[in-house]
Parts: sequence; structure tokens; C-alpha cells
Amino acid sequence: MYLLRAQLEQVPPFGTIELPFADEDGRARPLTVVHGAGGVGKTVLLAVLGATRPGNATVLFGGSQGTVPIATCEWQLGHDDPERPHPLVIATPVQPRAGEDELAAMRRREQALFERRAKDGGFVFLTFPTIRWFSRQPVAIHAPTRTVAHYDVRSTVNLDDAQRADLTRDTKTALVYAAVASALTPTVQRERNAQRERSPLDMRLFGAAMREVVDSIVQLAGFSYVGVDPISLEPVFESAGNRRVPFDGLPTRGRHLVAIAALSVRTLWAAYPGTDPRVSEAVIAVDDIDLYQDAHVQERIAGALRLALPAVQWILTTSSPIVAGACAAHEILTLRRLPDDERVELFVDAQAQTH
Repeated sequence: MYLLRAQLEQVPPFGTIELPFADEDGRARPLTVVHGAGGVGKTVLLAVLGATRPGNATVLFGGSQGTVPIATCEWQLGHDDPERPHPLVIATPVQPRAGEDELAAMRRREQALFERRAKDGGFVFLTFPTIRWFSRQPVAIHAPTRTVAHYDVRSTVNLDDAQRADLTRDTKTALVYAAVASALTPTVQRERNAQRERSPLDMRLFGAAMREVVDSIVQLAGFSYVGVDPISLEPVFESAGNRRVPFDGLPTRGRHLVAIAALSVRTLWAAYPGTDPRVSEAVIAVDDIDLYQDAHVQERIAGALRLALPAVQWILTTSSPIVAGACAAHEILTLRRLPDDERVELFVDAQAQTH
């Protein structure tokens, strides 16, 4: 599933605005960087997208001048519905308007249909909030089929709730579950055949994807992913000087990178069990991707994410000109609040790179 277009009406601080997430030929862009200073609505935009998607369309509140905010998004379903030739239009629930035409009514019925279909899996939309932090806590795995190996399409992330932004446990659980499940897969062919009859999932695929993706991303911070310690079950990393450190011992920038990589792979596997996460489609949004990262990482992070999970559509928000400057002009959407104007305006292509 990919996002093609989003139209916002009476959503502060934008008013009415249309944001393209597809190229001129209509294909979804693999990468979109939403660039702008603080207070221009980058976090609001991600919250609206998360509330206007297949399987989770919710009412928006706080419209400008007492009006009801409305968002409409076009989604290319891809592998979630390969036979569908045209995009699925999802709109935030509102009261039916007087004189609503047949097309609008059909879209409402179609939206309700996909609300039910999305409960069976797929339709991945994952958001990382700008408020994310890491406490020190041990590994804990409980009922994995209902937690780490389960994807709930209706789950949402409160982008402003600091109490729910601790990513340590989820990150460690994803890393450990992938390593343990992969290690428990039989190595003898006869045993693997018997295992396949009981469960068709090859957990080695999950383990290999987790190791490769996490390692490629954490290398930006100068570390490599070693695996899981067999005694403590703590994820272990190695610095350029061959010094081994647990996840809690990584610098802050490294833990952010590991969390983004590990939780992305976990979500893809949970939504599409048995499919290599490195080829699974999804929309993954990261608010303030430059958070705690130095200039070297900011310059390379967008490209590294694309290489690690090439089938994912990445939506990255940032206030860093370094992150935006490392991307092509057509990949940037710039939000600016003009002088003497309360609204935020959108700039694309060459104008997006003009500061």
C-alpha cells in the first residue's frame, strides 16, 4: 500500500492544501521529505495521514474558525489488492452532505468494505513520533503471537504523548524475538519439512531480514549489529574499535536508528507473515528524522532507509536543511509560514529548495 495524494480542508495551520506523494506519472514516490521550521504543521500532517487510511479512518477535531476539518487521501493498494486498477479514496468520517452524488456515496460504501478487509492483515502504516526516548529496562517477551508478532491496523500513535514514547521494550522485544525464533528453526531438512507442515512460516527469513536491516542502519552511527547475547538475551552491538556494547550502551543517536529499523521490520513481518520484510510494501512515517543525529548521519539517513527497505514508501519530516539537501527536488515538500499570514503554504520542486 502506498500514499498518492492527501487533501486537507480546514485543518490548522494549513487551511485547504493538497500534498502530492506521487510523481508526475502517477506512481508513488519511494521517499518524501516534508521540510519546514517548527510550528508549520509537520506533526499535524502525519497525524492526519494516520487517521485517513484503509482500516483506520477517524474523525478530526479542531477545525479552523469553528469548521469541521476534513482530510481525503488516495491510496494505491498494491500487493494488498493487486487486481484493483485505481486508487482507493479514504476520507475522514463526516455527516453526509446534502445532495451527495452517487460517486461520493459509492466511495463511502467502498471505504466501509476496506475497513473490514483491513482487519485480516496488511495495509501497513507505521508512524514514529518526534517524542521518542529510551529507558533502561530488561528484555521481556510475553505472548508473542498477540504482541510482537501481531499487527493491528487500527492501532494509532499519539504523536504528543511522552508517556507512550518509550521505545526500549518494543525495540528489544523485536530484536530478541527475531533472533530466538530464527535460531529455533530446525537445521535438518527432515525436521524442517515436519515444521513446515505445522507452520508454513520460515522464521529464518525474519531473522535474516532483521539482522541485515538493523545492521545497515546502525552502521550510520559507527556500530554493527552482532546479535543477541545467549545468556542475558540482550541485543549486542560492536563499535569500530571492536568494543561490544548492549542496546542500552549505545549512544542516543544509535538507539534511535536501531528502533526505527527494528520496529519497521517487526511490523512488516507481523502484517505479512512469511513474506520477506525487505520486499513488503508499507508506508512508514518518521517525525523529525534528524532528531539527535549529527550532520554525517543526517546527510545519509534518507538514502540508507531506502536501500534497507526498498519496497517501503518513506515519509520523513525534518527541520534540517542537511536532510532536505541530500534529496532530489521532487522528493521534497516544503512547508513555510509566510510573513503576515497565519496559514502555512506548500512549496514543491525547485521552490522547495529555496530558503
